[in-house]
Amino acid sequence: MKVMDKALLASRKKLLRAQTEREILQSLDHPFLPTLYTHFETEKLSCLVMEFCPGGDLHALRQRQPGKYFSEQAARFYVAEVLLALEYLHMLGIIYRDLKPENVLVREDGHIMLSDFDLSLRCSVSPTLVKSSNSTLASKHSVYCAQPACLQPTCVMQPDCIQPACFGPRLFPSKSKKEKNSKIKSETNQQVSPLPELIAEPTNARSMSFVGTHEYLAPEIIKGQGHGSAVDWWTFGIFLYELLFGKTPFKGAENRATLFNVIGQPLRFPEYPNVSFAAKDLIRGLLVKEPQHRLAYRRGATEVKQHPFFQSVNWALIRCANPPEVPKPSMTDFFAGTNMAKAPTNNLVPGLDVKPSGNYLEIDFF
Repeated sequence: MKVMDKALLASRKKLLRAQTEREILQSLDHPFLPTLYTHFETEKLSCLVMEFCPGGDLHALRQRQPGKYFSEQAARFYVAEVLLALEYLHMLGIIYRDLKPENVLVREDGHIMLSDFDLSLRCSVSPTLVKSSNSTLASKHSVYCAQPACLQPTCVMQPDCIQPACFGPRLFPSKSKKEKNSKIKSETNQQVSPLPELIAEPTNARSMSFVGTHEYLAPEIIKGQGHGSAVDWWTFGIFLYELLFGKTPFKGAENRATLFNVIGQPLRFPEYPNVSFAAKDLIRGLLVKEPQHRLAYRRGATEVKQHPFFQSVNWALIRCANPPEVPKPSMTDFFAGTNMAKAPTNNLVPGLDVKPSGNYLEIDFF
């Protein structure tokens, strides 16, 4: 249950944001986003009742990893599910604007749930079905079935290559090798590529709000130039960086220094831990300071999902993938799944560096 003090919301002029969050939660229907069971108000409080996540958040979970960072395989699992959540939100015309490990909760089965929508922006979006601009990639992963039970090894990684013909019964006598080769050649010549793609990125959205967590703020927000959905792809890059290296790339000695670093400091990678070229290349593409040149600026999640870093991800069956860690039911996990986990608790858990979730800016320019 998320409990909010109505008088405190009013004093901080956040009543509208609380209403927006409730309306967004009511519109969601996605495996990696929260289900709002009900909401009610008392004289002093406003309450949202959602699914309980016993695994706490990814920030606390990262702190428990050796070296306080995730393996690349684990990071890929979490960011892939977050990517699908962002894709769905953008399809609804919702720009999230507050992605960080503290806002990614771990469900009972080890999969994730994106939480906290009080900083989200709602806008209009026009989903479009287009042909892929990457015909080479489309043809590379296409397997055309000439007979039943023709499942190829590549189908394990690329579910879109499984054709209906693969599951048909053997009703006809088997043909000669020459006839089979002729049929394969004919079907290959008739194949149409590239396959269509759904693009649902709210590229026309613009906001002048100055909101977000300092270490995750996109350059265009700091500069006050107005921003759109590209800010979510910047924060997605920072998010992946933090999971892999245990820290954010532009953090300074204090908040002002952090903001200056975001604007003027080039992206650098630490020598340790060792991370693949594909992971670094994805982060570089996402952390381009000019939003119009940033990865996914135009085509959104569709573009990110085609990056080599996600080559091993089976998008169609991602809910069947084994999570890196499944929460164990205990009182410790119970408290980790509540808002108590977001308060500074260094004195309660030695060695646990808990970052306060309320460390964000909220200044609106009109």
